[in-house]
Amino acid sequence: MSKFLILLGGDLTVTPRLKQQIAGARVLAADSGMRHAAVLGVEPELWLGDFDSTDEALASNYQAIERQVFPVAKAMTDGELALHEAYERGATQVILAGAFGGERTDHAFLHLSMAVAHAHQGRQVFLTSGHEEATPLTYGETGFDLPDGTLFSILGFEALTRLSISGAEWPLDQVYVPFGSSLTLSNRVKEKLTVTLDAGAAILLASPVSDML
Repeated sequence: MSKFLILLGGDLTVTPRLKQQIAGARVLAADSGMRHAAVLGVEPELWLGDFDSTDEALASNYQAIERQVFPVAKAMTDGELALHEAYERGATQVILAGAFGGERTDHAFLHLSMAVAHAHQGRQVFLTSGHEEATPLTYGETGFDLPDGTLFSILGFEALTRLSISGAEWPLDQVYVPFGSSLTLSNRVKEKLTVTLDAGAAILLASPVSDML
């Protein structure tokens, strides 16, 4: 396994759980995501983007890091460029840190949908803000290492077919979930969470309970 951590420009809360998840990863930073490097105690091997969100102080602090500079007018976001670069460097597992929050809801949506699209190509992609984390659901069974009591929701990007949830306060058994339904919002982990899906694009968003981090 070749694990890569990509630092994005959203919110990030450093927790023991997050530190454990990123241990041993190679690191790339996308534009202002570099500001998370210091609090995580990591040094990226590459800093890329159009640098329109990077202030002078941040740029000065990391002058020694290799950079790839792109024009502001481009076909991909800095985060998507970083994800493609990780795969070019041999990534088999990618963690997108700072994937939520910040000033750009459109970027957060892209990170979620982008992760689902790559997961359906057989790639392992995980998203986190430290406080929240998201894992795409692929077809078949997916198990989760989440503490009891963790709040979670399944967000569907289309209708979901034969969705089953076990190890939760409100289990489901091979249900059809129409697109736009709230049926799969605000559940809680109870013992070992497992989700099975036959068809549809979805991602599981969780907030691990703080006393178990």
